[in-house]
Amino acid sequence: MKHDAFIADDQPVVRLGLRTLLADCTDLAFAGEAGDAHAALAMVLAHEYHLLVLELSLPGRSGLELIKRFKAERPRLPVLVFTDQPEEMYAVRAIRAGASGYLMKRSEPAIVLEAMRRVANGSMWINQKVAELLATDPVRNGDHLPHTRLTDREYGIFSRIVSGAKLTQIADELSLSIKTVSTHKSNILDKMTLSGQVDLVRYAIEHQLLGSDRG
Repeated sequence: MKHDAFIADDQPVVRLGLRTLLADCTDLAFAGEAGDAHAALAMVLAHEYHLLVLELSLPGRSGLELIKRFKAERPRLPVLVFTDQPEEMYAVRAIRAGASGYLMKRSEPAIVLEAMRRVANGSMWINQKVAELLATDPVRNGDHLPHTRLTDREYGIFSRIVSGAKLTQIADELSLSIKTVSTHKSNILDKMTLSGQVDLVRYAIEHQLLGSDRG
């Protein structure tokens, strides 16, 4: 039996690449795609897929919120996160939200296929780095660092701020008003007892949340 895979990614070249990879597979089949969160949600709710390959930075909604919504509506649908977002920033939260795997887009094609197969068949896909992050997860170990107090929506905004995104860009990406994003930013600063964006960036660097390949 072939497993039907749905691809949710905002980059057309990535969707094309994954379709090409799946074209010659005997056990996986391309079954649909979407380029934004709203289209992805509509398609997943309307069809029974065997695998969802998900980019966390889809326009329209927080990727972490999307995972939780997908798992609430389709609890048996395995989700493989396929993203450029640093493992340090998102992997633990994605797994906690319900994802069955976390894979970086720089991975070799053979690894991408193997990850899709494993997740579609009900297994987890995590590399050694993600395993180590899970083992040292501050929430799991009772060390409630300030960033762990943030909601998924707040964390998505926090991650964009420390990565250099302007509030207008964040509002556009998440389909929110600038006023709402500004309110979230204020709440983030309050929860983390920090005074401004510079402090947020410094905190992210000190806690290694930006990824080792950041220049």
